[in-house]
Amino acid sequence: MVTRRDSIWKSLDWVTICVYLILIAFGWFSVCGASYDYGDRDFWDFSTRAGKQLVWIICSFGLGFVLLMLEDSVYDMFAYLIYIALAILLVVTIFIAPDTKGSRSWLVMGPVSLQPAEFAKFATALALAKYMNSYSFTMKNWKNILMMVFLILFPMILIILQRETGSALVYTAFFLVLYREGMPGVVLFSGVCAVVYFVVGIRFDQVFIADTPTPIGEFAVLSMVLLSAAGMVWVYKKKWEPVRNILLVTIGVLLIAYFISEYVTPFNLVWVQWGLCMLVVGYLIFLSLSERHLSYFLIGMFAIGSIGFLYSSDYFFNKVLEPHQQIRIKVVLGMEEDLAGAGYNVNQSKIAIGSGGLTGKGFLNGTQTKLKYVPEQDTDFIFCTVGEEEGFIGSTAVLLLFLILILRLIAVAERQPSTFGRVYGYSVVSIFLFHLFINVGMVLGLTPVIGIPLPFFSYGGSSLWGFTILLFIFLRIDAGRKKRLSAF
Repeated sequence: MVTRRDSIWKSLDWVTICVYLILIAFGWFSVCGASYDYGDRDFWDFSTRAGKQLVWIICSFGLGFVLLMLEDSVYDMFAYLIYIALAILLVVTIFIAPDTKGSRSWLVMGPVSLQPAEFAKFATALALAKYMNSYSFTMKNWKNILMMVFLILFPMILIILQRETGSALVYTAFFLVLYREGMPGVVLFSGVCAVVYFVVGIRFDQVFIADTPTPIGEFAVLSMVLLSAAGMVWVYKKKWEPVRNILLVTIGVLLIAYFISEYVTPFNLVWVQWGLCMLVVGYLIFLSLSERHLSYFLIGMFAIGSIGFLYSSDYFFNKVLEPHQQIRIKVVLGMEEDLAGAGYNVNQSKIAIGSGGLTGKGFLNGTQTKLKYVPEQDTDFIFCTVGEEEGFIGSTAVLLLFLILILRLIAVAERQPSTFGRVYGYSVVSIFLFHLFINVGMVLGLTPVIGIPLPFFSYGGSSLWGFTILLFIFLRIDAGRKKRLSAF
């Protein structure tokens, strides 16, 4: 007779569990290396960071076991209650959490400190999956879309109020899930455009074209807006005539304006672009009315929204962001070096990784990390410890393990028979992808330093428990699927 427990163990995706265990092991050795002091090799001492991390690991194993023993229907049944409970905890955290490095995101309970924002991720994933699994749900209903956006943005706003911007940005990963479930591609395209407009606009705002008073950043973004409008007309209408008209007028007028500004009298070419944008938007509205197609009008609104975003992002960067946040972005974009300030962490991290070479210096032999040159080297910047001690080969192995985990999770998500399981699975994938890309990117100086952990590697119980809960709930949902299929 096969017991319920035996059926669960047989139904588990052991490939994912094995990769999880290997990453956990690598992570612990990395914490040992990052927190090690010369002459002190007692990693089993629970007063050290390595010892404390071992306790968190053992607890996470127990937590994973409990999650697997619960019925998979429990997660669907109580998804909203879990979401509400974590939302209340986030609100409480704003008022009772002590100030820790400028943020109020940690709840201190005796010797233990927990960060509710780490646990709100799986709660949001469950609530989103349950809502999208409802019978009446459709991506074509604006009320449904607004509700999904609310479920994502509400905890995000609460975390921002805790002054934990990095953790809040993780919630933008959920929009990848919406795209998988049928969200129009133009929404994702708009997000990509927003990032490009922001980076180009800020980075080249003070750089001018030749001898003209035209800022390259503003000119480039407005040019992209005009070209995007032409491209969207072709994608959605497949008509060459309006595309040709937009391109010929835009390129022709800008060339004439440039030669006049360069050889006759200098003036800002952006003024000409404003006129061109108004002309193109008017032309699109005319086409929408004459041909009675809403697509032209929406493309025109996209152009107007893009222009509005360009100038609002400049205000946001200069007036809303804190000075230290501005400097971090400027360092990443190459506008400032600040090697003794905001760029210090990244610079020391790159030195540590570069010093590892091909094969690394060996376990506990990293000089940069042992001498504590890299701040937060066992939390947000722990990947530099991997690079210094294990070298290029070790770093590549870690990234390949994460790649295997993500690809496996995608495969498991795709085989889910219910929308609930598929949406939750892609939520897990999106969160892991975001953490991996941003954390490794900021250690290498490719993304701004926003302070988010590397899954299973960074020191801390909240991070480890949060990722374990996120992963093992999905494993239990998938095991329930296999069990139901075997019953037929």
